[in-house]
Amino acid sequence: MSGISGVNSNNINSAILSGQFGLQNANNGITQAASNIAQQTTNAERDPQAVLANAVTQSLQNVRNILPSSQDDVTTNLLSLKINSINAQASAKVLDVANDTIGTIIDTLV
Repeated sequence: MSGISGVNSNNINSAILSGQFGLQNANNGITQAASNIAQQTTNAERDPQAVLANAVTQSLQNVRNILPSSQDDVTTNLLSLKINSINAQASAKVLDVANDTIGTIIDTLV
């Protein structure tokens, strides 16, 4: 029986670590996307000449790179916020299930 509980313990620990890692990654992604959006909003509020100069510079960079940089794309950052939010919810569910499993094991053993 100790072999079975050892396997269950390893699986539960793995689930907890996976859930915590997923939450941490989702939090980092949300923070980065929100920061990118805030920075873009701040840039958009500058005076019209600076915005025009920035637009010209941006256009030249886009021509050189063919595709726009994902760091400068508000849509990409909004999608990143949504994806990381979903990842956080999924990771929280993993932690919830692991917690319920631990509770069931304790109830069974006691």
